[in-house]
Amino acid sequence: MIRIGVVGVGHLGQHHVRHLANIPEAQLMGVFDMDMEQAAKIAERHKTRVYHSINEMADDCQAVTIAVPTPAHADVAKFFLSKGIHALVEKPLTATVAEAEQLIELARKKSLILQVGHIERFNPAVREMAKYVSKPAFIEVSRLGPYDPRVSHVGVVLDLMIHDLDIILSMINEPVVRLDAVGGKVISDHEDIVKATLYFKGGCRVDLSASRVTLKSYRKIRVFQPDSYLSLDYSERSLKIYRKKGPVLKSLLDIEIIRPRLRKVDPLEQELIHFLQCVKTGRPPLVSGEHGRDALELAFEILNNMALHDAPHMAAVHMAPEKQGTSR
Repeated sequence: MIRIGVVGVGHLGQHHVRHLANIPEAQLMGVFDMDMEQAAKIAERHKTRVYHSINEMADDCQAVTIAVPTPAHADVAKFFLSKGIHALVEKPLTATVAEAEQLIELARKKSLILQVGHIERFNPAVREMAKYVSKPAFIEVSRLGPYDPRVSHVGVVLDLMIHDLDIILSMINEPVVRLDAVGGKVISDHEDIVKATLYFKGGCRVDLSASRVTLKSYRKIRVFQPDSYLSLDYSERSLKIYRKKGPVLKSLLDIEIIRPRLRKVDPLEQELIHFLQCVKTGRPPLVSGEHGRDALELAFEILNNMALHDAPHMAAVHMAPEKQGTSR
């Protein structure tokens, strides 16, 4: 069993605690949060202890998961890594690329596991889709949802789109040679709606839409490649593959539709089990610090190249995503 603690037990961190309390490979040592009342409530619920400082936690733990606000990721992760403690850090890895580089170098120097919480990589539909992706020519991604005041300190690129940037980079092992982006402020001081187009060296084009002023969640990715079309619904955790049966397409009868049977698993639980296994075996995590840095770097390239507008009217096209191609 790996002795592990959870730093930050707010909206997401409390679910880390819930799973770790029941994963056989984990020995949940306790929790820490600046809000001691919240920490006490979560600790009592899961029959674990409250630490009054991260120094106390470091004395007991081999590993930690970090779910504090993004601006604090670098300092908290640096503290634990410097103590020789493995860390899973929620996405985005850090607030800056330079901070991400520092954590990667420290983990490498100390021979520690640094994993980033890009949870969609553990979505069973995403893992299954990876088996069918081969030389994609065009990818379309939509990740739309309602506004959440808890993440008002960042815009929609670092809040939502970064999930898809990580997945796209994991599918296309080529550099981005050009990108175009436009965004709008609607209800916050940051971009709330963004459309970006990425052009990869090998010719693949990726269109991404992200919005947090949508009434209902709509999260899909479609991949078009020479012999097939893949349609994945993140929320439903479902996948359909439309594939040509032969080189010549004479009618729709020449297309086979594959609906893979997917495991009904919780992505967060799978992410935490994977982290524990990496700590135990020393194998590199599926989503390493380098992966987290690369997604963060691309996110900042989009932000730096984005034409940003104060554009409430842009929200209208996103208010009813359920009407946008629900048959996909």
